[in-house]
Amino acid sequence: MPLWLAAAPLLLASRSTVRRSLLEGAGVPVEVVPADIDERGVEARAPLQAPVAIAALLAREKALAVARQKTGRLVLGADQMLSLEGRRFAKPADRSAAHAQLRALSGRTHELYSAIAFAQDAAVLFEHVAVARLTMRALSDRFLQSYLDAVGEAATASVGAYQLEGLGIQLFERVDGDYFAVLGLPLMTALDFLRRQGCLEP
Repeated sequence: MPLWLAAAPLLLASRSTVRRSLLEGAGVPVEVVPADIDERGVEARAPLQAPVAIAALLAREKALAVARQKTGRLVLGADQMLSLEGRRFAKPADRSAAHAQLRALSGRTHELYSAIAFAQDAAVLFEHVAVARLTMRALSDRFLQSYLDAVGEAATASVGAYQLEGLGIQLFERVDGDYFAVLGLPLMTALDFLRRQGCLEP
């Protein structure tokens, strides 16, 4: 018996294959409609400094951008922000920027904020931000070069230049927090909301 009760699939306002995989693995049918927003522009216009607030804002803006186009459909937006002692990190632009990020994070503990927002039409129905604390090993230049050679362009695909579900796990000595949130989606919180909305079998 299928667990999904809604008439249409969930719209995912993200290109993340990991987020899509997590949802589909949990029995949530997904239709991907990436949000076309200027993330850095939204961030620059917002009088916000705290990474948790910026992550929440971007998740909301992505969800609303798609919800306004797809009348009546339920949309999930998501975003991540990394903070190291008050310094914010976004996705690195290239290999050089990825190397610089990893060098800055090496041997230290940073916070990763993973935000989600559900929207329908012009209304945000639910939002949540999960935080995880990740402690990176002290990384040698030789290891960093080998790692970046191995992951290639994937180093620029996510904040912090790592994917915990792949080779990125080798960067760390400790992870405290929701594993799914580190991957980009606080999955159990999202599923709880979908049940309360009547979209999933309770």
